[in-house]
Amino acid sequence: MTEQEIRTALAQAVDDVREKNPLAPSITNTVTQDFVANAQLAVGGSAAMLYLPDECEAMAKVAPAFYINMGTTMPFYAETLPHAARALCDNRTPWVLDPVGIGMSELRTKILSQFKDFKPTIIRGNASEIIALAKLWQLVGDNYGGQVRGVDSTEKVSSAKSAAIALAKFTGGAVAVSGEEDLVTDGTKTISCAGGSILFTKITGSGCALGGVMAIYAAVATPFIAALAATTVFNVAGTTAAEAQVPASFKVKFLDTLYTLTGAEVAQNFRVVGTIDSMLTYNFGMELNS
Repeated sequence: MTEQEIRTALAQAVDDVREKNPLAPSITNTVTQDFVANAQLAVGGSAAMLYLPDECEAMAKVAPAFYINMGTTMPFYAETLPHAARALCDNRTPWVLDPVGIGMSELRTKILSQFKDFKPTIIRGNASEIIALAKLWQLVGDNYGGQVRGVDSTEKVSSAKSAAIALAKFTGGAVAVSGEEDLVTDGTKTISCAGGSILFTKITGSGCALGGVMAIYAAVATPFIAALAATTVFNVAGTTAAEAQVPASFKVKFLDTLYTLTGAEVAQNFRVVGTIDSMLTYNFGMELNS
């Protein structure tokens, strides 16, 4: 893929969601459900927040995409989440995993270990979470990176690059690492892109909402383009919304901007960090258009 082909694919994904209104049910953080659902609706998708094992498994069999976020872990999720992930895998339904707080509890670690067998289509997290998941799945060495501190990252996005590539190669999907700059890879192509706002760190749920929107785009696009489209949409909308300068107004303006963005605007404002050739090559030297 060339840079222009990527821009065209991003625009197509954004416009396809507006046209098709895909549903991406979520099992997500109870603190951020409202924001996740509103972001999914704003980009043109449909939302459903699920809890119970039977409804999660049933929806996993019929929905065009799905989102699992580990932000709130309930005891009954020991049954709900693996059953849903198995159904998604069996039905080849695209699904997004956000391993929030990996390593914080025995139950969380157990569930995330089981997810290795069901290979998420897209994995989204901060640098520490991506490194920790790659360690848990034994895709990188135990001495790679530092420790997760609650839900905050203690690592730079660039530090998670090799872990992200390893995860993407293992799953056959895509991995998105969010932070001061954002990285998206499918194990062969890797792009670092810029944008957004520091105000994202002053509201709760922006990462959760990003994962939910990735699931919406996963219903209409390849894993790499879906992850990159959601990341770009958030960066463009965040940059525009930052004009508000304060958190509550930023959140409102952000959702309003998500609602009005067109595919052409997203493609036009897609910002890559560095030269396009260097950013479309991962650190083992394989060319993007090979």
